[in-house]
Amino acid sequence: MEHTMLPDFDAGLEAPVYLTREIEGIGGEIKARPEDFLVQELPLYPPSGEGEHIYLYVEKRMLSTLQLRDSIARHFRVNRNAIGHAGLKDKHAITQQVISVHTPGKTPEDFPSFQHDRARVLWVDMHTNKLGRGHLSGNRFSIKVRGVDPTHVMRAQKALMLLSERGCPNRFGPQRFGYLLNNHLVGRALILGDHQLALDLLLSPHEGSPKGQLDAREAYARGDYGGAAARMHKVFKVECRALRALARGASAEEAMGVVDPTAAGFYISSFQSAIFNQVLNERVIEGTHDTLVEGDVATSLSGKYTFHVDSLTRDEPEVAKGLQEHTIGPSGPMWGTSMERARGEIGEREHQALVRTGLSTKDLESCESRDSFPMIGGSRRPMRIPVISPEVEGGVDEHGAYIRCAFELPKGSFATTVMDEIMKLDPGSPVEASQETSSHE
Repeated sequence: MEHTMLPDFDAGLEAPVYLTREIEGIGGEIKARPEDFLVQELPLYPPSGEGEHIYLYVEKRMLSTLQLRDSIARHFRVNRNAIGHAGLKDKHAITQQVISVHTPGKTPEDFPSFQHDRARVLWVDMHTNKLGRGHLSGNRFSIKVRGVDPTHVMRAQKALMLLSERGCPNRFGPQRFGYLLNNHLVGRALILGDHQLALDLLLSPHEGSPKGQLDAREAYARGDYGGAAARMHKVFKVECRALRALARGASAEEAMGVVDPTAAGFYISSFQSAIFNQVLNERVIEGTHDTLVEGDVATSLSGKYTFHVDSLTRDEPEVAKGLQEHTIGPSGPMWGTSMERARGEIGEREHQALVRTGLSTKDLESCESRDSFPMIGGSRRPMRIPVISPEVEGGVDEHGAYIRCAFELPKGSFATTVMDEIMKLDPGSPVEASQETSSHE
């Protein structure tokens, strides 16, 4: 198959258009040490005090949620499936979150106190059900930015207040697009059924590839698939699986077929995310990311309900109130076959954002109809996220100067998206390095 690459989509990700672009960034670095990044989970509901599940509110340091889960499972001598949590919390931080343990017929008094050198229990209670993914209202963040001039605190204050007033643009950060920043291109190739292009994007030499991959990628370029598989570090599971398949003589399609469907779906989701970011950039430039335009598909903050915007609905008191309170707002396209499409000029602009990638809705339908790599159906994504109860201070402690920013975000929101508006670092910088700085995970 002949490769189809478009200059305006394969040259890299568009630079974000900041809502706070008139305010100079403070620069700096986050996560210089765990104590600089504090996350407090805000539970969706309080435990009832009775039931078969022990609820623990745990503070952890330099420990992933999954590591904490396994430690708690061993302590209570239960299967890890008996453990519930609302989501993942960053390892390289100090975080607080609720963990549930299913212990039918037993109470906390039947067990010794949980002890761990990197975690401590803040409170214990009982409840009737296992804590499920997404069972949180949000997170409260307190983030110290290092390597900054603390007198620039007013810049941070102005930026955070503007974000609180209008809502932070809900863009996807560089972590969505992988360490080579090309996950969206792999997704595009998969949608087109161009498996060779997908492999080349994943495995060819690339200036952004980690040093430990250089020999493996050079071997791939020479057609030495066995050598490439032997040299590729096992932590890169997708690349290793594809290379091992190629070394066995598999075709490009067969090699991509061994990739985990979840990973394939993530590549396609990255393609959708890149288009969303482009549409969002246009709305931020226009100043309409926080208002409704005729033709928009408005959405609630949770995304659980949507409605089409016309000249009548836009002026309804409840709509105006929802806009002001940040409970509703415009949505952008996560393109797919079942996505609810905007109307009029807005709908056409969103469609053109898809067309500019060289794909059509027929390509999406064709992808979905194939046996492998089914197309994600598509959805609408809110264009802004509320930034609640912001605080800013500058100071100096035993580790040097800092500017501290604190705020609350609803679940599904990334703290680093907010900090990027304040710091304004280059795209792909470490401010977005972790997926676990999300209010959802």
